[in-house]
Amino acid sequence: MNSNVLNFSGGPGALPETVLDQTRTAIVALPETGISVLGMSHRSGWFRSILTEAEMNLRDLLGLSDEYAITFLQGGSSLQFATIPMNFATPAYAPPEYVTSGYWSGRATAEAAKVAPRKVAWDGRETGYRQLPELQDLDINPSAAYLHYVSNETVEGLQFPLLENAASVPLIADMSSDFLSRPFRSDQYAVMYAHAQKNLGPAGVTVAVIRRELLERIPDGLPAILDFRTHISHGSNFNTPPVFAIYVLNLVSRWLRSEVGGLETMQAINVRKAQCLYGALDAMQGAVSIHAAPRWRSQMNVAFTFGDARLDDAFVAVANERGMVGLEGHRSIGGLRASLYNAVTENAVESLADALLEFARRRA
Repeated sequence: MNSNVLNFSGGPGALPETVLDQTRTAIVALPETGISVLGMSHRSGWFRSILTEAEMNLRDLLGLSDEYAITFLQGGSSLQFATIPMNFATPAYAPPEYVTSGYWSGRATAEAAKVAPRKVAWDGRETGYRQLPELQDLDINPSAAYLHYVSNETVEGLQFPLLENAASVPLIADMSSDFLSRPFRSDQYAVMYAHAQKNLGPAGVTVAVIRRELLERIPDGLPAILDFRTHISHGSNFNTPPVFAIYVLNLVSRWLRSEVGGLETMQAINVRKAQCLYGALDAMQGAVSIHAAPRWRSQMNVAFTFGDARLDDAFVAVANERGMVGLEGHRSIGGLRASLYNAVTENAVESLADALLEFARRRA
């Protein structure tokens, strides 16, 4: 059963139609077990096989070596904002450095300060978070525990380009809103993490990819559930994990591998979608303002405004009539936002672009 609703929400975001179909069946009864996925035991052989396959699929998509551990966690990226400095900002190193480039990296920077000393390597507040720094040009203490940044700012519609050179200190990235949207050099990172409700599945699970040598830094005495070693040693099954969310994440990873054909193909699709929408906005000749400077425009989140809250609301109403939802901007900056996550189809983006152009013509 296909839905006529086009979901442009910043999160939870759209899911692939085939994944929704399989999930619908699994909620009633999994074909393999006859039991609803909502009632499957996390200690069952079936769920262990799901964890194994999900990890295998992620390793294949990202080209990960055995130097990295993968674990599936709860608490969203917000929990990782505190957990990461607890585990890795140890007194043996200089304070970790944080790039504050938007709403969510600001939250990460603030949470880290509650846990351990930290330094702000760059802050875009004065420019209204409309641009990003060149990471390789930042003056980072070579003794810093790590450098943390958010690869894609969901609220402001900013995205860092792919890294060409490894950072001089361990690099930790919150990739929540562009994880698995494009290929990248995974070996340049010490830690990559992403909550699911953008490109991976429903809310409830967060993927953390950690270079194993970094685990040696973790101090003893942390609460077990906040120690990455606990979850890795227990195979992401220390306490009851979010079985349903991990199951759907695995379906999405299968979809990316078998139906899409990998991250290079996914990137090509995402580039076309972004070009379509930005092209329409640019063609509107000043009727709208895009939040991000052109150099830093995100392929995942397009934040823009007609410059008048009444017009923004009017377009949301028109879009809703056409079956397009989730276009309201984040409460911190207002305006409008279209999220073009992996499962948002090219046809959906073309429909949005057409609606915007028509709306602008009628009010010209």
